[in-house]
Amino acid sequence: MALFYVARYPGPEAAEVGAHGRARTLLERLQSRARERQQQREPAPTEAAAPTEPASRKRRRPRRRRRVNGSEPESPEARRGKRRKADDEDAGAGGPRRAGRAGSLRGASDPVLTRSPAGVCRAESSEEAPGERSARAKAAPDGRVPEEAAGPLAPGLVLGGFGRRKAPKVQPFLPKWLAEPSCVRKNVTEDLVPIEDIPEVHPDLQKQLRAHGISSYFPVQAAVIPALLESAACGFLVGRGGYRPSDLCVSAPTGSGKTLAFVIPVVQALLSRVVCHVRALVVLPTKELAQQVSKVFNIYTDATPLRVSLVTGQKSLAKEQESLVQKTADGYRCLADIVVATPGRLVDHIDQTPGFSLQQLRFLIIDEADRMIDSMHQSWLPRVVSAAFQSKDPADPCALLQRRQAQAVTAASICCPQMPLQKLLFSATLTQNPEKLQQLGLYQPRLFSSGLAHRGLEETDGDKESGKYAFPVGLTHHYVPCSLSSKPLVVLHLVLEMGFSRVLCFTNSRENSHRLFLLVQAFGGVDVAEFSSRYGPGQRRTILKQFEQGKIQLLISTDATARGIDVQGVELVVNYDAPQYLRTYVHRVGRTARAGKTGQAFTLLLKVQERRFLRMLAEAGAPELQRHELSSTLLQPLVPRYEEALSQLEESVKKLPICSKDSAKT
Repeated sequence: MALFYVARYPGPEAAEVGAHGRARTLLERLQSRARERQQQREPAPTEAAAPTEPASRKRRRPRRRRRVNGSEPESPEARRGKRRKADDEDAGAGGPRRAGRAGSLRGASDPVLTRSPAGVCRAESSEEAPGERSARAKAAPDGRVPEEAAGPLAPGLVLGGFGRRKAPKVQPFLPKWLAEPSCVRKNVTEDLVPIEDIPEVHPDLQKQLRAHGISSYFPVQAAVIPALLESAACGFLVGRGGYRPSDLCVSAPTGSGKTLAFVIPVVQALLSRVVCHVRALVVLPTKELAQQVSKVFNIYTDATPLRVSLVTGQKSLAKEQESLVQKTADGYRCLADIVVATPGRLVDHIDQTPGFSLQQLRFLIIDEADRMIDSMHQSWLPRVVSAAFQSKDPADPCALLQRRQAQAVTAASICCPQMPLQKLLFSATLTQNPEKLQQLGLYQPRLFSSGLAHRGLEETDGDKESGKYAFPVGLTHHYVPCSLSSKPLVVLHLVLEMGFSRVLCFTNSRENSHRLFLLVQAFGGVDVAEFSSRYGPGQRRTILKQFEQGKIQLLISTDATARGIDVQGVELVVNYDAPQYLRTYVHRVGRTARAGKTGQAFTLLLKVQERRFLRMLAEAGAPELQRHELSSTLLQPLVPRYEEALSQLEESVKKLPICSKDSAKT
């Protein structure tokens, strides 16, 4: 756009000309100067081409103009000439009228009158570039522009490069203890460590191990036991060097000996205790698993003064209180050194049992930690931690040694000796998502893992669990493609025709478990039992015992037995309903091939489930699943008996009272 500074009319006739004539004369001079400069800037007709544009940018196709009364459209040169002729006529005969219409009749190259801050009129052309404006701003006082400022226009900057490109993926940053764990070998048959190679274990405990037929440690035990014993080398009352020991997280396959990995060091650390207090607390998700861990503790504390108490709700609250505390003349006396509990019952005793104290707690062990983290909505862990750090009366003589939660490790925070609280996490499917582990409030944690050593955060949780979990070495994976109606026949075929004597079958719901149990029971020829929440703790304990003794050939269960239950002699695991999550599959098939033995796992898949399930296991790093085809000819001998069992089951359901149909007809 052109920029002009116009001075006032300096002639002697200015005094005689009125305001009307002065404006007309000013406009005429302005228009003549604009035409002169426009003619100087216009290129020759042969060179009149479109303005230069970058080669990479396509030229827009000129818009076709309509013909007026059948004639050809006018060229830009012809239109520009007509506009000049009209301006000349208006300047000679109708200046004021032309000036009033200048705003509506001016073309793209006509100047625009404005007023500068100094009161001088200024004309701007709509075609001038900002660079030319700055050049004309330096014009001489008489309104003339220097020659160097009237050069050709520089090509404007053209924006581009807006093509779709895949944004680079942000690589997450994991803490060092998660990114570089202590690797644990997972082959429990080849990587055994003799008992003599770990001399830190107390001789009495070594003797107990040999008495129970254990001559070597599994890899996870050989890695975790020395680390725990080192943290308690100065006794359980104070950490090594006066510092608080690091918390430990252990992720190892099912059946790799994780329970013994914390039982041995905890018992050894508490052997020197004098006064009975709750020093170790083991929290587990299910009653059956808590009972199993309590049994292991009782084996290795028989010849010691240590006492173990089981708190799961299988007994009344008053009975459990009698095993925890005893009322004396001057207060209460603790009766348990090690408490094995479920979360809900533990909170009940913290609230309702007088004299039950966790202020001397040294070890907090969380088994099946991934499931316990999922149940954090129950707020059991904050209750336990607050009970362990409960403040005493300053007048109490033991207030000096009471435990305090330090916000940061400073000289002042460690100047007073206090019993540390060490957290130990164990699971076969331990999450390594820092956001979830942060809920546990771990202190300088250390990870022992049998999985991959280096993983990104995108592989630590959710659906992307590539190579996250390890499976037992002796486990063979199979899948059987079948239809929904043939699933019971496949289970019967595996039990009767393939000769498995101890089969554990999992379903996704209590209703499916009960329905399959009634059908197999009506079919006959198989010793079958059901294990679910339909039965009480005592009945479930009896069923498990009979299954271990071989009195039950097929045990149909929900996921209640999939967590940590060590059932001896399971030869085959059948997933009647395909598990929806990888963690569920890991714990189900982990009931077999335990402690270095072999086992098989069969999963019944519908056609719509096959692709997703196989992809899930492939991402998990599981061995390749073998496709096990069962043709209709193999199942045909079972069909008549199966149809008869279906009809008998239907008639028995019809004969039941209405109140009983909902429980039997599923």
